[in-house]
Amino acid sequence: MTPGLATALEESAVAVPSGMSVTFVDSSIDSGTSAQRFRFLAPQIGGPKPLTYDEVAPDMQHLCDNFALPRATQAQVIPPVIVISLMEEPLEVGVTSPGIRQYFEAYSPQNGVCLWEAF
Repeated sequence: MTPGLATALEESAVAVPSGMSVTFVDSSIDSGTSAQRFRFLAPQIGGPKPLTYDEVAPDMQHLCDNFALPRATQAQVIPPVIVISLMEEPLEVGVTSPGIRQYFEAYSPQNGVCLWEAF
């Protein structure tokens, strides 16, 4: 999927196990690694009482299995790695900001599921 060309359905909130508010932002393929990145806005990972990585890790697995993988498998070539990223505020790809919390996780698509890959 080309960044910025999400359907109206994909731009809406995505349900996750924790119940936090998560919205699909975009998807892109890293030309150097062929990894497909799916980025989501998740304001509750920041702020005065941010959700910890441990609290949102199941959400990231869920997003890979139930959102990213079905979309990635629609392409003729399944990416070797799917990266799920959560950001408290919108940021450009590759940009870091010390005041904005982000969580990233990588998964290998295998046999219809996302297998966690340690960075």
